[in-house]
Amino acid sequence: MIRDGFDSALDELRTAQRGGKDWIAKLQADEIASTGIASLKVRFNSVFGYYIEVTKSNLDKVPAHYHRKQTVANGERFITPELKEMEGKILGAEERSVKLEYEIFQHVREEVLGQLPKIQQTASALAQLDVLASFAETARLHNYSRPQILDEGILQIRDGRHPVLEQQLVEERFVPNDTGLASSERGLQTASMSEEDSGVKRPEGRAPQIALITGPNMAGKSTYIRQVALLALLAHTGSFIPAAEARIDLVDRIFTRIGASDDLSRGQSTFMVEMTETANILNNATPRSLIVLDEIGRGTSTFDGLSLAWSIVEHLHNQVGAKTLFATHYHELTELAVRLPRLKNFNVAVREWHDQIVFLRKIVEGGTDKSYGIQVARLAGVPKEVLERAKQILSNLEESELTPEGNVRQPRRQQDRDKLKQLAPPPQMDLFEE
Repeated sequence: MIRDGFDSALDELRTAQRGGKDWIAKLQADEIASTGIASLKVRFNSVFGYYIEVTKSNLDKVPAHYHRKQTVANGERFITPELKEMEGKILGAEERSVKLEYEIFQHVREEVLGQLPKIQQTASALAQLDVLASFAETARLHNYSRPQILDEGILQIRDGRHPVLEQQLVEERFVPNDTGLASSERGLQTASMSEEDSGVKRPEGRAPQIALITGPNMAGKSTYIRQVALLALLAHTGSFIPAAEARIDLVDRIFTRIGASDDLSRGQSTFMVEMTETANILNNATPRSLIVLDEIGRGTSTFDGLSLAWSIVEHLHNQVGAKTLFATHYHELTELAVRLPRLKNFNVAVREWHDQIVFLRKIVEGGTDKSYGIQVARLAGVPKEVLERAKQILSNLEESELTPEGNVRQPRRQQDRDKLKQLAPPPQMDLFEE
């Protein structure tokens, strides 16, 4: 525990201890030379101390001044007056050094306790300095910008990037994206940051409270919504963030419901865990919160999940009022933009090329009605015959299907859309049209 050079008395004891062990090693070499017993060993154990061990085949060579101490299976153990004397010095020095070392440690501990407030204050200052220096170095290396932070419920980011993923991508460039949200508590304008400051033309009108994001698997929906939450968190720690420009007003909490997991030991299915976490969000979020939801309702039947997702979005819009990013494959939810004024549809842009899809990783305004699941399955290596059969079934489900009477049945997706449109209010008449 105590380094050499700290205490002179301890150093003396250690020197004696080390010198004694060197003497023991020299004694073994000398005894081998004088007796001619090549297998002679000088050893130590905690019961008998130091002793000379000689095998049975060499007992006839043992000198007269060796005193027998113990008989063992392979031979005999002996002691000499000289070895006994040195044993006392070595063991005494070792015992005293251990005791003295612990006394010194206790003294040092008492001295430290006497200065505890100063030491803790210094440690806290160094920790803060370390964090701030790390923030600064990261911002300098990766071109971060300082976010504007007010208290009016706005979250607006231009060319935001994922702070972790952009450093890990090797084969493709990370595509930045914009974000614009405002809590229902304030009803603020998206143009809160001046166009002169940003150099970007901003849309007029209110920023949405809820961004409903649709798009295919693998396109980047989950990455985008997590990215926004991470940038909000970074801004609240005092760090610059990976974006060209940002205004991230204070939030009280960041709620997330992402991924799929179960708790089998407690008898909770994947969907039960999902609903438990969702219930926590709905019961505790406020208009000052930021909520990130990914694929709510996918763990149960289509209509159950769609109904829950629809109702949850309505509740967030009408009752909670928190800024929300809601990623989903339920394209039917895009109909909500007709009846919820503070909800806006977005999707992840893709391009189709020879029955293949190209992910553009760009969040654009508007909804989508395709998930490209079969194309993603092809990228994953699903057998061709399975993909071809899936395309036939998909075509049968979405385009036309015969009823038992032989008539062409209306596509289920169209049926769903017709039912959902019935929930929406009639369009507002234009005052100036004839």
